[in-house]
Amino acid sequence: MDRLVNTALTAMRGAMARQASIANNLANANTVGFRAEIANAETRWIKGDTFDTRAQASEQVIAADMAQGAVTQTGNALDVALNGDALLAVQGADGSEAYTRRGDLKISDSGLLTTGDGMPVLGEGGPITLPQLDSVSIAQDGSIWGVPQGGDAANPQRIDALKLVNATGSGIAKGTDGLFREVNGGALPQDPLATVTSGSIEGSNVNPTSALVQMIEASRAFETQVKLIDTAKQLDDGGASLMRLDS
Repeated sequence: MDRLVNTALTAMRGAMARQASIANNLANANTVGFRAEIANAETRWIKGDTFDTRAQASEQVIAADMAQGAVTQTGNALDVALNGDALLAVQGADGSEAYTRRGDLKISDSGLLTTGDGMPVLGEGGPITLPQLDSVSIAQDGSIWGVPQGGDAANPQRIDALKLVNATGSGIAKGTDGLFREVNGGALPQDPLATVTSGSIEGSNVNPTSALVQMIEASRAFETQVKLIDTAKQLDDGGASLMRLDS
C-alpha cells in the first residue's frame, strides 16, 4: 500500500511543478523575446541495500523552447529583432554576463542602454552608455550610429556595437530571472555573423491555446493521483476492518 501512496504523492508534486511552469509561460505570453519553458517527467528509483522497489516521479524544467516568436515592425529606431539563433548579451542583476532575445531597447536618463526590463546591454567594452544625441540608429550588424547634438545629420558617428552571440555548440541554461547563461559560468564570444532587424521586435513564442490545454492535462493528472490516494485509503480501511472481525 505504501508503494501506491508514495508514487501518487510524488506524481502530485510533479503535476504541481508542471502547472507552475505552464502558468509562468502563460503569464509571459505577451513578454517581448520570452522563451517558453519545457518541463519533463522522469522516473527516479530509490536506491537501497536490496532490490529497487520504490520509484518516484520527478518533473522539472529541463530546457527552453528556442523557436522563433512573431516579429512585429514598430518603427522605433532602438527596437531590434535578433535574426536566426543570435542572442543579445546583457548584464544580469548579479553582475554576470547573460543573454536574452529581448530587443525592446531604451536609453535611461544617465545614457545607459538597457532592455525593456532594465538590463544593461553589453557592447564592445562592457555596458553601453550613449552621449547626448540628436538621433540614433542600429545597423544590421548591431553597430550603433548616432548624430551628436548639433552635428551633421548626414554624417552619423559609430558609437559602439551590440554584443551578439550564438550559443550553437555551447551549453546555455535559462535562469529564474528569464536570462540565459553559459552553464560553466563563462562568457560566449562575439559572433561576427549575427545580425538584427532594426525597427522591429520579436514577441514571445508561447502558444496560449496549447499552454491552456497543457494546464488542463496537468490539472487532471493531479486529480487522478488524488483519487489513487483515496483508493489506497479505502483498501487500507477494508484490510483493517477484516483484521478486526471476531474469529
